[in-house]
Amino acid sequence: MQITYHTALLELEDMPLDIGYSSERVDLKNSAGESFRIGGQNGSTQLIITLPFIDDNCIAQLKEMDSILFINALGGITKTLIVATDKHTMPPLEEWLVGFDYDEAFGDYYGVRLSGGELNGEFTKALFIISKDGAIFHHEILNDLNDPFSLDKALLKIAAAQSCYTGKGCHG
Repeated sequence: MQITYHTALLELEDMPLDIGYSSERVDLKNSAGESFRIGGQNGSTQLIITLPFIDDNCIAQLKEMDSILFINALGGITKTLIVATDKHTMPPLEEWLVGFDYDEAFGDYYGVRLSGGELNGEFTKALFIISKDGAIFHHEILNDLNDPFSLDKALLKIAAAQSCYTGKGCHG
């Protein structure tokens, strides 16, 4: 998959996990070096966002997502922002887990690592929604790193993921 950043064309190293596939549990580290685990079945809907860089536009969109979730009373969601390495300055975001992929497991399992150009090794701009049973329910992988996420579509998918879970796993 080709990704555009300004005038450069980048590639994803692997194919991203597709809708319906079981998500992988991975360990990340926060800026204090503490480990935490995301993915897999953990009993809550998970919103995972990966970014190649953290700028004011990205932070504004994350805060807009928080507002939309609050207004629509969609609580009980684990929200995580992930970058590839610890060289990024992590923003203080309330109610978000913010971490980096210290052992490169997330990038490998989820297929979001970029190759080529100045962003070689960084993650592409992607949004994953994982249902309570641990399956990939929705993803948005932007073709242009300067584009914003479709928050309206993400909101609809989060609401659907919250309401469709039966508690019996993916075959129940």
